[in-house]
Amino acid sequence: MRYRRLGRSALVVSALGLGCMGMSDFYGGRDDQESLATIHAALDAGVTLLDTADMYGVGRNEELVGQALRGHRHQVVLATKFGNVRGPDGAFLGVRGDAAYVRQACEASLRRLGVDSIDLYYQHRVDPRVPIEETVGAMADLVRAGKVRHIGLSEAAPDTIRRAHAVHPITALQSEYSLWTRDPEQDVLATCRELGIGFVAYSPLGRGFLTGRIASASDLEPGDTRQTHPRFQGDNLSANLRLVEGVRALAAARGCSAAQLALAWVLERGEDVVPIPGTKRRAYLRENLAALEVELSPEDMAQLERIAPPGAAQGARYPERALRGVHL
Repeated sequence: MRYRRLGRSALVVSALGLGCMGMSDFYGGRDDQESLATIHAALDAGVTLLDTADMYGVGRNEELVGQALRGHRHQVVLATKFGNVRGPDGAFLGVRGDAAYVRQACEASLRRLGVDSIDLYYQHRVDPRVPIEETVGAMADLVRAGKVRHIGLSEAAPDTIRRAHAVHPITALQSEYSLWTRDPEQDVLATCRELGIGFVAYSPLGRGFLTGRIASASDLEPGDTRQTHPRFQGDNLSANLRLVEGVRALAAARGCSAAQLALAWVLERGEDVVPIPGTKRRAYLRENLAALEVELSPEDMAQLERIAPPGAAQGARYPERALRGVHL
């Protein structure tokens, strides 16, 4: 395993983390025993960064991660998030970033995770009704109370990042980043590098699409929310399959899988970039970790730039309602 420092902070994590969302929500059925085995296999391989959130499975994912951490807490940089509010039935109730809610959400996450402190606590989405100074001020209070070690933001815009960083150092900014979602290159990455903030890339495999294992909506399990995403529908899907074919062809020439090539590309974007591919299966975890052994030449990077230049993916990366909550 290789390790990377998040920006100019003291927080060092494995070069690849593990996203745990799909173990409990959004991507079809659950298999908690296989998910636990996958987390333990990741820890055995040297993965230290585990990523969850209070809204994944309406708290169930934090409980699952907490169960996996028993006896292993010392091995893990534990990251979770607050801000997306869901009802007990899973209904989305909006975003909250007010100080009272920050404190309430943190206490609830600590209980579900079964830990005394959270290593990296993100605001999952920016609340446009609450000044970021109030939200980050409350997060800073949690740091001073010893309940949180480092704070982060997710899907925030440069001005918001700057204002937040002026209140308390932001350790990491988490946003979607992959060969088919290159939005952070427009301004977010530069802002993070200027301020010394690490960048954590979620969905570095394009929500699984860049693995080459999804050819139609029928390849997704019942209840998989990707069926509602524009990039997985109709003509957009057909166009995006052509992009993936280019990735698969280059991967075959390089002797690796499409997933490994896509992850290697994200890893090459900078030592301050840490991808967190998600999986609930040990086989895919092993495949993803092998991306650390893939070395891309300048020619490979140039070829990938031709295959998947910025804006190459067809369709929005989220349904319209969810898209309104990013880059705020």
